[in-house]
Amino acid sequence: MIAVRNAREEDVPALVEIGVRAWELAVFGVADLQVRSDHARNAFEQFLAGHWLRVSVAECDGVLAGWASREALDDEISDLWIDPPHQRRGIGSALLAAMEAEVVAAGFEAARLQTHARNIVAVGFFQKHGYAVNWLSVDYSPRLDRDVESVGLRRQLVADEPAGYGPDGF
Repeated sequence: MIAVRNAREEDVPALVEIGVRAWELAVFGVADLQVRSDHARNAFEQFLAGHWLRVSVAECDGVLAGWASREALDDEISDLWIDPPHQRRGIGSALLAAMEAEVVAAGFEAARLQTHARNIVAVGFFQKHGYAVNWLSVDYSPRLDRDVESVGLRRQLVADEPAGYGPDGF
């Protein structure tokens, strides 16, 4: 059974490990893992140590299996990491739904996120959940020491109200 809850400070070490394992899978073929894993680990440690209150975790049968965050508490889902042995079990879908609910509760009508364009598994996952590609760019990544193609995705979460007069418009 999947349960989504707020992160606790004592979850941080396990969440770092989940983030690193998921990151390594996501950037395979894009980055030199031996060189960049330490940078990724440091980034996860710094982010989670300072922002664990902004993180939701998913447990599968009581075991931490993934986490997600809205780092800036805006309409962007900045992180969604599922431990590779737990992928394809509905955990990502549960975390994504929790993040989308937070976006709507914060007063936003759409959610946005980004990933590297070669992460076809993630892009496919988000498209399956109603996200559409909104932009594509190529930028130099100092952390990866190379140009990286990034893709931005967006999903409308709140339906637009019909324009018109009266309860049903015209």
